[in-house]
Amino acid sequence: MDMTITCGTRRLSLHKPRIMGIINVTPDSFFAGSRCVTSHDVLARASLMAVQGVDIFDVGAYSTRPGAFAVSETEELQRLIAALDVLTVHFPQTMLSIDTFRANVVERLHDRYGPFIVNDVTGGEADPQLLTVTGRLQLPYVVMHSRGNPQTMQQLTDYDDVAQEVTTYLQRKMEVCNRMGIRQVMLDPGFGFAKTVKQNYTLFRHIETIVALGAPVLVGISRKTMLWKPLDITPGEALTATAALHLQALLQGAHILRVHDVAEAKQMIKLYGLLKTC
Repeated sequence: MDMTITCGTRRLSLHKPRIMGIINVTPDSFFAGSRCVTSHDVLARASLMAVQGVDIFDVGAYSTRPGAFAVSETEELQRLIAALDVLTVHFPQTMLSIDTFRANVVERLHDRYGPFIVNDVTGGEADPQLLTVTGRLQLPYVVMHSRGNPQTMQQLTDYDDVAQEVTTYLQRKMEVCNRMGIRQVMLDPGFGFAKTVKQNYTLFRHIETIVALGAPVLVGISRKTMLWKPLDITPGEALTATAALHLQALLQGAHILRVHDVAEAKQMIKLYGLLKTC
């Protein structure tokens, strides 16, 4: 599979690891440091990420933390438009990813801003039109493994073999995406989504198995419960743990790190390069 992401005139090779920086235009995302409530917040956070070497801005307006409240489509669009109006003016060359599961949101934003990555935490399950629209618009697509929704997912953690089941799910989703005309597919194991802490670590040990499916793999573990809960700390104290597992993910072949902290992720990528070449 081609290891290059193409969004209109923007191209990003994944032959070296890349960083996706999280910009949450929400008041309730699990890590307070990622919340950007105003346009000024968005500009300040994006400016810092740009200086630190971010490759992709991932913008989300609907918190998917366990127990998060639902957000209407109208509210989601308003939040995203306010953020993207800032990002597209100040950072026109930086690739964009939109964290949404709604087909109409994708269409409306594509009409206004042009191509971007669709980052869907539901694997096309929440809106049956999303894959159709993504294929028709020829947008890159991140398919993530999850179950249920933010209100129910932590009760849906019954697996016989979590690593095998997630890998099989992602392989089947790749086939579905291909049938829908989606030519650029990235795979996200969905750490923290409908998985216990122990299951997350079992799955993490099998990132290489998912990489072997042949598509780029995105790992999103930044400051998540699987890191801070076993250490009896808070998300705000979980940067060191995040960096440690980021390096391990890279050593298993991950292509994209979805992160809150760009500078530290960049450091892990540099160390990974040294480990691979020296």
